[in-house]
Amino acid sequence: MIRRSKEVSVDLTEEHILPTSGSVAPDIAKQYTPSGIELIPSPIHLTKVEGLSSALNIDTFSLQDLVGDPLIRECWVFNYLFDVEFLISKLDEDVREKVQLKIIHGSWKKEDGNRLAIEVLQLLPPNDFKAHLLTTIWELKEAVNSHKNVKSITAYMPEAFGTHHSKMIINIRHDNCAQINIITANIVPGDWKMCQAVWRSPLLPVNEAVSKSSSQSVLPKVGTGDRFKVDIIAYLNTYGNKLKSLTVQLREYDFSDIHAALVASTPGRQNLRSTDPQQEALWGWPGLENVLRSVPTTSGQRPHVVMQVSSVASLRSGDSWLRETFQETLASTSTAGMPLQAKPSFSLVFPIADSIRRSVDGYGSGGSIHMKTQSSQGMKQMKYLRPLLCHWSSDRSESTVSGRLTGRGRSSLIPCPAREAGRRRAAPHIKTYIRFTDDSMTCIDWAMVTSANLSTQAWGAKENTSHEVRICSYEIGVVVWPSLWGNDVEMVPTFAKDTPDVETSAHGNVAGIYQQNSFLAGAEDNGGANVKIRKKIGVRMPYDLPLVPYQENEMPWCTTMPDNEPDWMGRTWPGF
Repeated sequence: MIRRSKEVSVDLTEEHILPTSGSVAPDIAKQYTPSGIELIPSPIHLTKVEGLSSALNIDTFSLQDLVGDPLIRECWVFNYLFDVEFLISKLDEDVREKVQLKIIHGSWKKEDGNRLAIEVLQLLPPNDFKAHLLTTIWELKEAVNSHKNVKSITAYMPEAFGTHHSKMIINIRHDNCAQINIITANIVPGDWKMCQAVWRSPLLPVNEAVSKSSSQSVLPKVGTGDRFKVDIIAYLNTYGNKLKSLTVQLREYDFSDIHAALVASTPGRQNLRSTDPQQEALWGWPGLENVLRSVPTTSGQRPHVVMQVSSVASLRSGDSWLRETFQETLASTSTAGMPLQAKPSFSLVFPIADSIRRSVDGYGSGGSIHMKTQSSQGMKQMKYLRPLLCHWSSDRSESTVSGRLTGRGRSSLIPCPAREAGRRRAAPHIKTYIRFTDDSMTCIDWAMVTSANLSTQAWGAKENTSHEVRICSYEIGVVVWPSLWGNDVEMVPTFAKDTPDVETSAHGNVAGIYQQNSFLAGAEDNGGANVKIRKKIGVRMPYDLPLVPYQENEMPWCTTMPDNEPDWMGRTWPGF
């Protein structure tokens, strides 16, 4: 149970650091700087966090924003954990019993209730946790059966340690449009009190010419809408015939306005020697590597890749998988090997117990954030993770301020004033991977939002001697980068809103590498000369910059470790 102690006050507003205007609609008209640079809102959005002020929820989306349009005819919801009644309550009340709601999940075995219940600890009365362990799957079935317009679809789960972890909502609409939403939140109330992300496609119109087009022997170029369409249909096809009616419909829509690349995982084995990425989709880290090999990056500085997740699994093989497989994948670019192309440095953003205690839901959010540190394997893993670890919340509580301002906390990572994202009081369930051009973190080479945490189950194991990669889970995400919007684009981090500030600029020119590597239709070739910035696109940051490294005596949050220090609501954590 979560025990109550003397209440501790905490400031949840943070309004002193943010604009004072309330939440605004995320669809923003074009904006320009005085010099004519177009400012483009972030394609990656944060979700509205219940419990934070409107000033902290500018340019955010709620679940109702994603599923509550009365024009939705079919709503296909892919996720790990569901509260069906909660989902139905977010549909438009006039069509709530008419929308064809499809629930795609991986809970096909009775014992799956154990896995599901761990993530919903914050939803349960303190004494009901054990009783709930074996009932979650049956409650899901009962909720589905009580609504004639709701259908449960179970994904095939061939791997014992795999989960259906993909989080996506596909809406088919009455106005002959479709829309794809890729999210990081489970469909349960507690997840919407945490920091989450959403990527939304534009409304995709029906296109008769597209629906009649024949399949291609060579896949479209990575990053185009046509390639996104091919990849998402290939992903949906891995579910078998259960999703045939969805894939048949999606073939009818025009994806050309999408600026993103799909990165997904599906359970099974793929042989890297016999799979041609020009003709067939790759999954897991090989798929990510294939995407990043299409991404041009800046040269002349050492880039910095920040991994930010809500769970770190037992990686078991020492640091070899992280270092030799995953970090090497994240280092991939279309310009690797060119002069002045430095290898990136890496950081891992993960909360400590203090961040959980002071979050909106206090310890209630702790059951959704996982890193094992008590076992012998966990302690070994901490030895090579510790140099990478940085705080989710860069501010300090009164009980922990001493000791964080000296030693390793005064790293070269923190030479400039804090840029505050406004999510310090929202515990992170979001998963992002971002490559900054250098340690100043003022400009971005690419950004990814995904359901995939740091695990071999999600991304795939190391390539074995037979050149096979084994993946256990379903995952889905997107990668975006500047040249998807043209050759003259700079991508910058934004804080507490989606649109870049007028004065925010890493530099006035984009290195010619963007010009040389652009594949977009109509791009001019001027011999690789520097391109003057004409567009600036934001990437909404979930965490503050600069990063603050862990002190030597600090440990990441661990769900199995009891904590007697009360959260801001006066509760203690028993561990489990």
